[in-house]
This record gives sequence, structure tokens and C-alpha cells, in this order.
Amino acid sequence: MNPEEIAVGLDIGTTKIVAMIGRKNEFGKVEIVGIGKARSLGVQRGVVTNIVKTIESIKLAIEEAEAQSGLSVSEVVVGIAGQHIRSTQHSDYINRQNPDAVIEDHDLQELIDNVHNLVMLPGEEIIHVLPQEYKIDGQPDIREPKGMYGSRLEANFHIVVGQISSIKNIGRCVRSSELEIADITLEPLASAEAVLSQEEKEAGVVLVDIGGGTTDVAIFKDGIIRHTAVIPFGGNVITEDIKEGCTIIEKQAELLKIKFGSAWPGENKENEIVSIPGLRGREPKEISMKMLSKIINARVVEIIEQVYLEIKNYGYNENKKKLIAGIVLTGGGSELKHIKQLVEFVTGMDTRIGYPNEHLASNSSEDLSSPIYATAVGLILKGLETKPKDRPSEAELAANAQETENVEEQAETDSTEENENTTTAESEEANAEPDENEDDKKKPYRSKVFENWANKFRNFLNEDL
Repeated sequence: MNPEEIAVGLDIGTTKIVAMIGRKNEFGKVEIVGIGKARSLGVQRGVVTNIVKTIESIKLAIEEAEAQSGLSVSEVVVGIAGQHIRSTQHSDYINRQNPDAVIEDHDLQELIDNVHNLVMLPGEEIIHVLPQEYKIDGQPDIREPKGMYGSRLEANFHIVVGQISSIKNIGRCVRSSELEIADITLEPLASAEAVLSQEEKEAGVVLVDIGGGTTDVAIFKDGIIRHTAVIPFGGNVITEDIKEGCTIIEKQAELLKIKFGSAWPGENKENEIVSIPGLRGREPKEISMKMLSKIINARVVEIIEQVYLEIKNYGYNENKKKLIAGIVLTGGGSELKHIKQLVEFVTGMDTRIGYPNEHLASNSSEDLSSPIYATAVGLILKGLETKPKDRPSEAELAANAQETENVEEQAETDSTEENENTTTAESEEANAEPDENEDDKKKPYRSKVFENWANKFRNFLNEDL
């Protein structure tokens, strides 16, 4: 298998670290060729708290994925999340020097570079600058300004910000695991890529990714990301509540949550009991299913109310901000029994569980369709999307080399035949140089806005600490 055809997603979560290797088949679907999992022992609420343990977990996950696929992994697409992530809105503009020329990619990039120069709070770094709508000479609601004329170009931006130290710690863990960062993206955006349809993004939808340490929220409307937030509660807090409420160890609490847990207390009867083994010869402990579901319900309602607060902050009650497609739940927490019904009850919005199976090949294992792997699948999709643009294939490199060789041979022939006119040609070329440079400025950039940012951010992560 050609290494250029694969992408590797690395999901560094609070409870687990997943390394997933995938490639696109002939039908355009993602075929998973290897997956590795390891317990995440050095991450709390999406933030690295122990570099050594995180590196060990990453290596274990990568080694398992390599063994399963028979491939050697050298670079990964990494997701960024955690309680240090916050978002804000900002408007900016540029005055174009030549309004008679059409707007090109370099104009849009200049506008985005202006936003990157904003002064953040001490210790913070801009992660994403996501354009919303554009405005040209006062004309609003422009989705695609390229090719239009105008002297003043404005835009509204959704800016995602994170702590420099937390971001660089993730970069150091990846590099210390003998891996390179091929690309990086915000984890809720990766999850959205895996479980949301374009129709949902156009209609208006809320993605809620309930992980182990955090709950990520991303709101889309008119196909554009409108709001992001990270809530510092997740599945681990529910487990902790069960542990304290039932006075049992954490491992037993996690098993109770997965096998018998329900977010809807009315589901269980008073006389339903589950018995768990006692510690070191002690008597087995009996726990009421009704009490278990009440403990879970209290914490899940708290998480949902925080999500609903973010939806209100977005302003979904306004006519232009209606979220017709409702809420999509994904992540490990979405597998909790009756959570869909509870979300609908609290928010009054249509809700479904988001599975990443839409983008997976038909022969994929059923386990891979679990919401647990939504982020990892989304990271692979991001890697496969950018790979052809970032790196030409070996065949393209060979063709380019041959073309260069032919051009050089032709240049030598022309030089021999027209030796007498060399001085004149050089003079004309020198005079034409400013015009050529002007033409180059008008040419659209090959890379997209996000790819330009990703290159800058990779350089940022590779700086010496």
C-alpha cells in the first residue's frame, strides 16, 4: 500500500487515546486498515498533565495500529480540545489598493492575517480563524467574495483561542513519540466532519460531543461554523458521582454506568437491584437501579443545561439563527441509555445520535461505527482531504522532473540558436519583471485558507520550547 494514500488520525482524549489508519477506496469511502487504543493516563479534561504517561499511551496506540495494518506511521493528524479552548467573534476589514482588480485569495489571506495579529490574553494563541459572511463596499451577506470587485473588503470571523502551553504540550507529546504533525484541527470540527451531513449544516444544527473529560459544542448554520464551546464536564464526572453515591470503586462505577446506567429515572422500578462483588472477601453490595439512574440523571441534566446555555448564547431564537436540524449527540457519552430522550425533554429540540458510518466502507467492522470513534474518523477525513493538496504523488514528482528536464533541454537549444539576441532578451525580461510580479499577485493561491494556517501552526509547534 502506498503510504501517500493513507492518513492517520490521533485522538488524544481524557479516557483513551485512539490512533486510526485509513485510506479511501475506489468508491470514495474510508477504509480503516488499522486501529490502536490505549488508556489515557496523562490527560485531564483534554489538557496534558503528565507528558511521560501521555507519550507512552500514544506510542502504545500507534504500535497497535501499525501491527494491525502492517504499515509504519511517521505523521498524524492531531485533534485539539480541552477546557482551555474558548471562542470569540471579531470583525475586520482591509482597503484594497487596486479596486479595479477582482478579489483573489491573497486579499482574503491578508484579511485573515490581520485577525491573526490580534492581541489575545496573556498565554493564549489563536487556533482557528473561521470566516463567516463577507461585506464588500457595504454590501452584506456575501458568502464567496472571490472574483468580485470592490475597494473595501470586510468579514465577520469566528475565532477559536487556546492556551499556548497546553497546545505546545500536545505538540511535544506527538514529536516525542517520533511522529510529525501532518495537520491539526479542533476536535468538534473533526467530529462534525464525520457525523453531520451538509444538509444539516445548512439547516442549522448543534453538534454535542460528550467525551470522557469534556463536552464539546459546535453550532453550524448556512453551512458555516457559528459557535464553539468546551464544557468542562463529561463521562468521567458521571462515573465519579456513581462512585461517591454508591460508595464503590471507580472500575465498578464505570461498569455500572455502561451496563446498567440510564439517564431516565422513570425507566427503572424500585425493586430492581444489581449486585456487585465485595472487596477482599466482603459481602456483595446491592445497588438500586432506580438510585443509579437518579445519580446519572442529575449529572447529565447539568451537562445538557450547560449545552442549552451555549445554544441560547448563540441566539437560536432569532429567525435567521433557527436550528432546524436540532441536536446531534456523539462521543462515548452519547451511548448512555435514554440520553437522546432526556436531551429532547430538556431542550425541546429534535435529537439524534451521530454515527460515523456514513463515510466508512461497507466492509468496516460494526465497532468502528460507534460514536466513540467519531473524532478519529473525522481526523482521517481531514488528513485525506488535505493530503493530495499538500503532497504530490511520486508519479506527479516524476512527471514534473521530466517536464523540467525537457524545458532545460529546450532552453539550451534556444540559447545556442539565439545567442546574438541574449543581451536584448535579458533587457526585455528585466523590463517585464514588474508586470510579471503584478500578474503573480493576481493569481489565486494554491492552498486554502485553513492550509495556510495549518502550515503556520505546525511551525509554531515545532519551535524549541
